[in-house]
Amino acid sequence: MNTTVSCELHLRLVVSSESSLPVPAGLRYDTADPYAVHATFHTGAEETVEWVFARDLLAEGLHRPTGTGDVRVWPSRSHGQGVVCIALSSPEGEALLEAPARALESFLKRTDAAVPRGTEHRHFDLDQELSHILAES
Repeated sequence: MNTTVSCELHLRLVVSSESSLPVPAGLRYDTADPYAVHATFHTGAEETVEWVFARDLLAEGLHRPTGTGDVRVWPSRSHGQGVVCIALSSPEGEALLEAPARALESFLKRTDAAVPRGTEHRHFDLDQELSHILAES
C-alpha cells in the first residue's frame, strides 16, 4: 500500500533584493516514488508549474548549499527567519524561491517516517518502472 505525505506552503518569489511575491505551493511525497518530492507552484488563478526534486536534495539544502544545474538549494535567513532558497532554471526562465525552513523540515520528517532515508530501494519496483518506460517507447 502506498502512502502519500503532502503539505501546503507559502513561498516567496524573490524579484529583487527589496521585493518578493507570494507563491502558494504544494509538496507531495508518495512512497511509490520514494526518491522524489513533487512540487506544484500556483503561479496564477488557474496556472501551476510542476517540478520534481530529489528528496535528498531538499533535505541536504536545509543545512548546506547543494545541487547543480537546474536546481540549487541552500539555507539562508530572511527577515530574521530561517528559509531555504530554491533556485530553479529552465529554458522558460529562472526563479529564486524562499521556503520557510521549519515547514520544509517538518514535511521532510514526515517523509522520513513513511520511508526512512537510505531505504528507498525497498519501496522502488524496478521491474514495474522498466515495464512502464518500455511501454512508452
